[in-house]
Amino acid sequence: MYYLLFAGYLCLFAWLLTRLGFFKKSGLSNPQLVILFLLKVMAGIFYGWIGIYYGQFAYMYDTWGYHELSVAEYKLFFHDPPEYFTNLFHSGYENKYGNFFASEYSWWNDLKTNMFIKFLSLINIFSFGNYYVNVIFYAFITFTGPVAIYRVFTDVFPGKKIHVLLATFLIPSFAYWTSGIHKDGLVFMALSLIIYHVYFSLKENKLRVSRIFPLLISFVIILSFRNFLLVILMPSLFAWIASYKYPKRTAWIFIGTYFVSALLFFTLRYISSGLDFPQAVVDKQKAFKTLQGNSGFDFPELKPNAGSFLINAPRAIASTTLRPHPGDVKHILSMAAATETGFLLFLFLLFLIWRTNGIRSKSFIWFCIFFSFSFLLLIGFTVNFLGAIVRYRSIVLPFLLVPVISLIDWGRIYTILFNNIKNNSNVSSQ
Repeated sequence: MYYLLFAGYLCLFAWLLTRLGFFKKSGLSNPQLVILFLLKVMAGIFYGWIGIYYGQFAYMYDTWGYHELSVAEYKLFFHDPPEYFTNLFHSGYENKYGNFFASEYSWWNDLKTNMFIKFLSLINIFSFGNYYVNVIFYAFITFTGPVAIYRVFTDVFPGKKIHVLLATFLIPSFAYWTSGIHKDGLVFMALSLIIYHVYFSLKENKLRVSRIFPLLISFVIILSFRNFLLVILMPSLFAWIASYKYPKRTAWIFIGTYFVSALLFFTLRYISSGLDFPQAVVDKQKAFKTLQGNSGFDFPELKPNAGSFLINAPRAIASTTLRPHPGDVKHILSMAAATETGFLLFLFLLFLIWRTNGIRSKSFIWFCIFFSFSFLLLIGFTVNFLGAIVRYRSIVLPFLLVPVISLIDWGRIYTILFNNIKNNSNVSSQ
């Protein structure tokens, strides 16, 4: 039965991709859409397979744990509907809902898991609780994210569709982590839809009513699954919108916005203890240090003051951009991650040496850089597991890699390589 259900849903959603306007207007052909969707489904299946056969080795219990809990919720839907619709709002803690940014004993901290389980339980109604059928639903829903970003970047870099396609859909770690049944795919989808609607609203110089609902839903998803991401996203969005209105002052607007944001980050706690952002980051770091994993590493304990954050910033950004490196390789999974890191750094080197122009919206590229590095910096401050770093950073890789690949002067590189091969062949023939 499940095989027929899997095949039926796979054909249905592949067909829908070729009929829905959002996907049809992407500029991707029907075969391209279907192939990319099938690759996403395959990545999701592989993710689940790794979770079964290498779960203990790779510390990937979460995806199947979420599934089992969602099946229990799915059964609750039929046996006790009132409880199903209200248990999300219950808090079992003495302090009720707790601190918004707390890492433990907080309803807000548990919300990301509870919301995700509830989301999966709704899919179970149609899949009858089968994990791999759920993968198809999840792949179809989250496929919206890379398509939205593809549409934005093909407008920013006209004539670079192949470059954008490769860097948007086919980055190995990005495809893997955002296709598996976990929160990352939904977070990237929400982030992408916010960027998509803001970008085209700025371009059209108006906010259409049809864009308001998807924007609100996207912010709710981020609030539920990664609330700290809003703290990073809001300054970058503000600077992007302001710099779009005043393009000649882009650099000053971004620098000024982030300078003020840094001041607020360290001083708002004097107004309200609930806005103690430095302590929230320190608590996140402590929470990660209590976890166990094969890819853990030691780093200095962060303190909730500006000096400690400043001193640890170089190490934090190095952890998220340069690792895992060859010295971190312990097994085939870390080897794959280290290989990808090396390749991405090689592409960045090519960008530094041979680059060209052709950006339609420089303010958006500034947004990509500032938002991505703010996110990477936060990960570096709090996460001490290379596996988790690779997973978390995967959602910002398209924002950094698309500009890099699109601005490399590939024609010049090809000419240099062709001339060298030609000269070497001439020397050999003599």
